[in-house]
Amino acid sequence: MTDAQWNDLLEVIDGKILKPLPAGFIIDSPWLPNWNGNAILDYFASDSVWFESNWNAVRTFPDCLFLPGFWSEYGMCSEPSAFGSVSVFPPDGFPHAKPCLRSIEEADVLKTPDPALDGLAPLILNRLRRHDEKLAEHGHRVRFSVSRGPLNVATHLMGVTEFLIAMKTDADRTHRLLRTITHYLCGWHDLQRKTLPSIDGILILDDIIGFIGEGDFLEFGFPYFKELFQRDVRVRFLHNDARCEASLSHLPGMGVNLFNMAFDTDLDELKAATRNRVAMLGNIPPRDVLANGTPEDIRKSVRNLIGGLKDRSRVILSCGGGMPPGVTTANINAFLQAVREEG
Repeated sequence: MTDAQWNDLLEVIDGKILKPLPAGFIIDSPWLPNWNGNAILDYFASDSVWFESNWNAVRTFPDCLFLPGFWSEYGMCSEPSAFGSVSVFPPDGFPHAKPCLRSIEEADVLKTPDPALDGLAPLILNRLRRHDEKLAEHGHRVRFSVSRGPLNVATHLMGVTEFLIAMKTDADRTHRLLRTITHYLCGWHDLQRKTLPSIDGILILDDIIGFIGEGDFLEFGFPYFKELFQRDVRVRFLHNDARCEASLSHLPGMGVNLFNMAFDTDLDELKAATRNRVAMLGNIPPRDVLANGTPEDIRKSVRNLIGGLKDRSRVILSCGGGMPPGVTTANINAFLQAVREEG
């Protein structure tokens, strides 16, 4: 992200209405490698493929905010690998982490990994460190430390069903597990910022907070997310494209000031529920419109989104969730053209 883009992001979060309205997307391995003509495994394995894919995106769409920007990651394996999960990397498919905890009882002996040494984290950080000077030469800097959230990591270690059952059957050990995961994630974010002083934002991705009710969120989610977001950074960004009713009104108290949600929610309602204290990144349908629709479908969806806004402050136009697989250059250009015309 360039200095000008970063400053635009800060102004949106502070409540200034930019003209035209800004547009931005979360981009990572589900979309970027294939868009650039590469296999997903090559994107993970090759520094040059990773850099060129990200550089081609920012060069092709210079007026678009790409978040977090030059994201170094290994899909859903990134954090669970530190706890001993086996990472599975298909040649051109999405990686996944195999559960490594047989039961919630193993939370009693689970140790906090070292982000500087364990799992894929050292490789993630080393890629960013090695490219930091090159990014600066191209006018870009790393702005965000990034991780999945504690509930998301817990489900990869145990399995979704097993973790949700544990919340109801063994609350003490569930908290012990989340405490260990959060301790690791705090250290991981702090290490990223220590290594790359240009970082002034934090991005946490966690859809599992959309799988639980408000009471469970307040007990098992809120305190751990609040601890993570209480870092001395200017942008505190949460992605959750599952349901958000249970957590929405608590985002400001959690420290969140930028939120990426699902597509089937109304931005004005989200802004009202958060008392317009949180900037919204969204939210046309990602798959059915942005990926599978025609350019005219996209322009219509963007027009409807902008036309329906009662308040244009603290809005960055995007899709609901991250950039999905299969979105073409033509469709992104149609989105951006509609934003310029309508926003």
